[in-house]
Amino acid sequence: MTADQTAVIDRTTDAALAGATPQEILAWAAERYGDDLTMACSFGGPSGMVLVDMASRLGLDISVFYLDTDYLFPEIQQLIQATRERYGIEPVAYRARWSVEAQANEFGQRLWESDPDLCCALRKVEPNARALEGKQAWITGLRRDQATSRTETSAVEWDAKFELVKINPLVNWIDEQVWDYIRENDVPYNDFLSSGFPSIGCTNCTRAILPGEDARAGRRAGSGKVECGLHESKAGRTA
Repeated sequence: MTADQTAVIDRTTDAALAGATPQEILAWAAERYGDDLTMACSFGGPSGMVLVDMASRLGLDISVFYLDTDYLFPEIQQLIQATRERYGIEPVAYRARWSVEAQANEFGQRLWESDPDLCCALRKVEPNARALEGKQAWITGLRRDQATSRTETSAVEWDAKFELVKINPLVNWIDEQVWDYIRENDVPYNDFLSSGFPSIGCTNCTRAILPGEDARAGRRAGSGKVECGLHESKAGRTA
């Protein structure tokens, strides 16, 4: 997409979706993109489950995918099963082309420590690209309050990394609103979130946070990485 086309997306959505609720953004996305739309859900954080619930209540038939890095906590698998039973959907798993053993043989043991960028690229970014093949737009649970690197996120924006439209219905919500929705609507969520793990990634690079730490401090701790590389801002920064 050209810079002019990207600008049109921004201007159009800024005008049409100003003040829109997440449900209105979801409904707009489903009508605009139809079968060319997909939704990412990590089954770790609460935002993805809110979007799954909203889409279900709206009667929207949006495919849902997740990244199986081969390092998922058991609680994630449990929530995926609960989602199947609650919503009658089958989330699609995308896994790395490299098995855990093959990756270790090729790049060395504990790649997440020696080269975390490469590890995320192999186990997250490349599978995510395959999940988006043939799509025109994808839905994420990104919110501006999640990290300083996400403060410029828009409700709808051009995703330069994966070359399609990215839709973030919860972008204006804060953590309290997400949890209020979960409680009010009895939305299933990852039990690990209540055990000192407010942000959940892979088993090998996620730890419980300490008192007073940022909610995402337990992700990739000690690696210097803020993000896994799936999201880029308009300025090209990781978001």
